[in-house]
Amino acid sequence: MWLLPSFRALLAETETDGKGMASEGEEENLELRNWAELPTELLELVMSRLSLDDNIRASVVCKRWHTPAVSVRVVNQSPWLMYFPKFGNLYEFYDPSQRKTYSLELPELFGSRVCYTKDSWLLLYRPSTHRMFFFNPFTREMIKLPRFELTYQIVAFSCAPTSPDCVVFTVKHISPTVVAISTCHPGATEWVTNNYQNRLPFVSSIWNKLVFCNGIFYCLSLTGWLGVFDPVKRDWGVLVVPPPKCPENFFAKNWWKGKFMVEHEGEILVIYTCCSENPIIFKLDQSNMAWQEKKTLDGVTLFASFLSSQSRIDLPGIMRNSVYFSKVRFFGKRCISFSLSDSRYYPRKQCYDWGEQDPYENIWIEPPKDFSAFI
Repeated sequence: MWLLPSFRALLAETETDGKGMASEGEEENLELRNWAELPTELLELVMSRLSLDDNIRASVVCKRWHTPAVSVRVVNQSPWLMYFPKFGNLYEFYDPSQRKTYSLELPELFGSRVCYTKDSWLLLYRPSTHRMFFFNPFTREMIKLPRFELTYQIVAFSCAPTSPDCVVFTVKHISPTVVAISTCHPGATEWVTNNYQNRLPFVSSIWNKLVFCNGIFYCLSLTGWLGVFDPVKRDWGVLVVPPPKCPENFFAKNWWKGKFMVEHEGEILVIYTCCSENPIIFKLDQSNMAWQEKKTLDGVTLFASFLSSQSRIDLPGIMRNSVYFSKVRFFGKRCISFSLSDSRYYPRKQCYDWGEQDPYENIWIEPPKDFSAFI
């Protein structure tokens, strides 16, 4: 059977179990095999390592190859996990789909901490000067915002700062029933702050979660109540939606920290974690105003980090229906994930207490569409 050179090389490498390329004699033995009868698991492994062009070519070789090729075909990029060093200006980026790490010197970020990310842009805060600014690590573009003092609240933005629709949002409680909401946009000379009364208690913290969905900012509080802000109408309110219900044994010492929230195609998802239990995922049923537990993500992949989480579709088959957490093990070779299909962590769970992680250590960021120059 006709065989792609790249496919043959990858198959030989795979069958030697990481011991290098096959010898000349081993390659001859490979050629004598019936390639159409390779195990599905081996086909998926090799197909997942092909470029998109070679994957498409391999999928039309025969019917036996078509399904595994399509199942792992990458037509979307996964976000990269960006690590903020404790010292120095060398920043690492981990690509979970390729299991590769890249590095960039970014002296522009010295003395700053990350707040949020969207559309390849970082929102950062420099405590020493109370300066907040946008930065794109791949293009080195920087956009400054007016000075603003961040204390114990979190901050997010709606879209790339190069868009005229970009809004920066933060909320801080004055009392359990009163919050101060501040907004800004690129090019503004000052922040706009207004106080709002709550019908339900709402307390701000760095452990709250923020997403922008369907033109609205959603903020999940420590205790699971959901505040919403419309930046056009400048309306604020706390939804009368009881917090997601978890089993009693789910609540550990850091239960209020180990939560993540993400937007996917107009839906709001929340991930609750506990060091002794598997994660539980809830979706906000906006018609009935209630949280519904999800047993499957229907092929979607979630990428959870404390300050900003993301979602993707059409990733390699082994990544689908999973949650990827912001932690890499095995000397930077593997990202910790939880598969809803298998109801288990990969690698197998030992003790994953996400509430103990440093919230400013890392964040998922969208890589550039063409990152050939970057690598």
